[in-house]
Amino acid sequence: MCGRYGYTNTNKEKIKKAFRLKQITFDLVPRYNITPGQDVPVILNETPEELTLARWGLVPFWAKEEKLGYKMINARSETIFEKPAFRTSIKKKRCLILADFFFEWQKTEDKKQPFCIRLKSQETLAFAGIWDCWEKGENALVSCSIVTCGPNRLMKPIHDRMPVILDSKGQSQWLAESEPEKIKEVLTPFSPALMETYPVSTMVNSPSNQSKDILNPV
Repeated sequence: MCGRYGYTNTNKEKIKKAFRLKQITFDLVPRYNITPGQDVPVILNETPEELTLARWGLVPFWAKEEKLGYKMINARSETIFEKPAFRTSIKKKRCLILADFFFEWQKTEDKKQPFCIRLKSQETLAFAGIWDCWEKGENALVSCSIVTCGPNRLMKPIHDRMPVILDSKGQSQWLAESEPEKIKEVLTPFSPALMETYPVSTMVNSPSNQSKDILNPV
């Protein structure tokens, strides 16, 4: 699964160019320890030229309670077309979730060691995501979930899942395609040759820790 990540790129013009955007609807601020339930930067397939915000933790349109979203932070690529919570969104409501790195914990005999995982280029990346709009509260709630797949060679020693990371071609395909087989084509592990990982301190374990020191290697 992916339960913690960060977004720190505040250069609007650079982000617009990288993701072919015309508009960013909010102020970009560095966030080193994003947790479920927070608003996160996304590009919705309905508005592919706009970077906006959605709450992390999918609340399906049919949900009776908003709190269901805390159980829906990830969607497994292998079953996403069959699961009732995800099968409508994967067909009609896909998004890109922007990040600069994510964290995962490696289990050892006596502890869980957190690792930071990012692109070697340290450029902003895009997770494959799905979204929905829940309208049973006072205001409509747009929420999202990160799609995960099996690990690549880099991730396998750390964890058995990783987010689906999309390259530029995959991003366009993810947002624009309607044919299930074409959508499934991009649900694969990202190239390990383009990624790097290193251990970080357990500071990241606490959501209250938002310092960039979280990224310091140990």
